[in-house]
Parts: sequence; structure tokens; C-alpha cells
Amino acid sequence: MQKVVVLGAGKSSGVLIRYLAQRGIDLLVADANQDNVQSKTEGFPHVRTFLGDITHPDTLTSLVKDGDVIVSLLPPHLHVEVAKICLAHQKQLVTASYASEEMLALDGEAQRKGVLILMECGLDPGIDHMSALQLIDRLKAEGARITSFQSYCGGLVAPESDDNPWGYKVTWNPRNVVLAGQGTAQFLEDSKVRLVPYQQLFKRTVPLFFEKYGEYEAYPNRDSLSYIPLYQLNGIENFVRGTIRKKGFCQAWDRLVYLGLTEDHAKIGRPETFTFKELVSSFLPKDVSLAQHLTISEKDEVYKKLIWLGLQEEIHLFDTSKQTASPAEFLQKLIEKKWELKDADKDLVLMQHLLEYDLGGNKKLRSTLTVEGENTSETAMAKTVGLPLAIATMLIVAGNLRKTGVQRPVIQEIYEPILNSLKREGIIFREYA
Repeated sequence: MQKVVVLGAGKSSGVLIRYLAQRGIDLLVADANQDNVQSKTEGFPHVRTFLGDITHPDTLTSLVKDGDVIVSLLPPHLHVEVAKICLAHQKQLVTASYASEEMLALDGEAQRKGVLILMECGLDPGIDHMSALQLIDRLKAEGARITSFQSYCGGLVAPESDDNPWGYKVTWNPRNVVLAGQGTAQFLEDSKVRLVPYQQLFKRTVPLFFEKYGEYEAYPNRDSLSYIPLYQLNGIENFVRGTIRKKGFCQAWDRLVYLGLTEDHAKIGRPETFTFKELVSSFLPKDVSLAQHLTISEKDEVYKKLIWLGLQEEIHLFDTSKQTASPAEFLQKLIEKKWELKDADKDLVLMQHLLEYDLGGNKKLRSTLTVEGENTSETAMAKTVGLPLAIATMLIVAGNLRKTGVQRPVIQEIYEPILNSLKREGIIFREYA
């Protein structure tokens, strides 16, 4: 049987490791953190473990040589190095991260060596691609001309754990939450490219509705246009991908952007001397209150959200070990404290595709995914990231996925068996006309 090596045993790895271990895979789990390794492999005595600095090139090479299929859950900037080692030793590689230009440049070598490098095989990117292409290919096979495609995804909090005015808790990388949307969003509307700068982004939301869960909103992702050729929708009139938040979130987050609290370039010395209230005050004109600067009433729901978050609290967030910190790093520390998942909390993953197409008349289709977590370790985010990776790995081990080169799960040979297996795990899209 082929050997599988999992590089990294962080939050999304538990579901992946359990799925493979329960199926008797010859599995090695490697991480620098002993608690991560022990907690993820407990109850599976046949799973081998490695504890150490798995980012060191010699260690990486040794680990890759020990396996046949490598699953990398390392930080994205390390994937190219892992891929090059896999190519040198002709090992297959699976990750959930975006396929960078540097990674795509390895496609020719991977094909020549008969190696599969499967990228973007998690939730977003991952399940979003697979479910979208399944819909698109099906409609095209029926003779439809797709005129509009919208796709939205978000990691949120389940209703029974929604106990703060933002309707949000941190279920993934908190730094990415703070920096989300920076840059200029690009999408297609009425066959024209639309640009939305960061300072306008959270004002340009669209409403979404999910059965059982109610009203949400979404803002556009930075780059939707590059997905048009990937989804084989050249000539489409409307195309946008975006991020889901609870209704009302974006209006309040927009005020944080306006204040400058998501700024990550300016560095403040001796951050331990600043309370968060003092940091906020440093952004305000002299003798102007927070509400006045934001031109909102203190009775406004937006203002109440900001106060609840801690913008006027005399709290210190850093110790003396941190020499400098950006406003974004201050804000990250604050949301980690205020938006932390409690032990019994459940997270919620939402995804929705909205299609319009011409098939003997104009028609619409809405496809929706909702997945709830069980607790802070068995999260919906871990499930929807870990399971596609695990299933893809099983397909490779079983010899049922023979593609080579740098691939994304946008072809039927890849997405169909993964989506079928996800259904058996309860990850099911519901369609509404």
C-alpha cells in the first residue's frame, strides 16, 4: 500500500487524519508541535508521527522521500519548496492552497515526470470550484447558455453560538480576517469590468438568504475575473465571487477601515504602552469624539458594535516582547480576544452559487451548502477543508486519479468522485429554482 505523509497537524488536519487513519492508510503525521501531533493521532496506534522542524529543507526532503503521496498543510509560501522536492523524488502532492504563478510554472516538469500536484482542494478554494463546475458542466450539457454566475462563501458562527452583536467569531486565520479585502476588487457586471477600491468595498454588499439561517450579506473578493476562463465561462455577462458575513457586519467593519485600524504598514513602537482606546484616540482629530469622527450617533447599531468590540476599552494587548505593532496587529489581538470560539461553540460554513441561464427562456438556479461544526475542535471549517483533501488523497492512493501536472479540481474526473464522497459525509448542496 502507498504511504501518505501529512505535513502539518494544525486546525484543519484532524478530520483529514481521522478519515485516512480509519481506512487503514499507512500514515505519517509530522508537525513541530507535540500537542498537535498527539491530539490528532490519538486512538490510531498504527499512525506514525514525526516531531520537529518540518520546514527545514533537509527534514522536508527526508519526510517527502518517506511517502508516496504528500499532503501539505504548511503555510502557503512553503508549498513551492515542497512541490520541488516532490518532483525531484517523483511523489504526488495535494494541498488546499491557491495555485500561485510559481506553482503553475511547475506544470511541464510535473507532466514529464508523471507527478500530480493537486492544488486548491479544500473549501474555498476547493469545494467552491467543484460544486460550481458540476453545475456549469451540467447546464452546458443540457444546452444552456449561462449568462450570470455569482458564488459566495463564508466561515461564520452557528445561530445557537451567535451571542455577540457582530454575528461573527474567528474560525480561521485571524490575520486573514483583519486583512480581508485589501486591494481592489474586480468583477464583471453587464459585460463590463467593475472595480471596487478597498475603502468602498464594505459598502458594496449584496443580500443573501439561507433557509433555516436567515439573512446574510456578501462583499466581492479581490479577483473574480481570473476565474472566468478557469470555469470556461468566457463571454458571460456577470461574474463575481465574494465573502459572506452576517447582515450588518460589513457596515460596522467599514468604520474600522475608515478609522485606519486595518492598516498593516505603519509600525507603532512599544505597543505594550498603548491601550486600545489610546490607539483609537490617536486616529481621531483633536477634541473630536469617536462617534463624531465616524459621523454616527452613539445610539446607532454600528456604534454599539464598535463599543462592544472594545474600541473604548483601557486594555493592553501586547507585552514587552513585541517591539513594534501595526494597527492591524492591534485589531487582530482584539478580535482574537472578543471573537474567540468558546468550548461549546459551533461554527457554520455557508456557500451559495447563483446562476442565470438561457434554456428556452431565462431561468435561475440557486445552489446552497450549509455545514455546522460540533465544537471548537470538530469545526465545520476543519471538516470542509480536511475532507476534500482526504478524499483526493484516497483517490490517488487507490489509483483512481491518474492525472499529472499542476491541477485544480475543475474537471469532472477530479470533482465528480470527490463530491460524491462528500455527499456520503453529509456535505450536500441543495438546489432551488
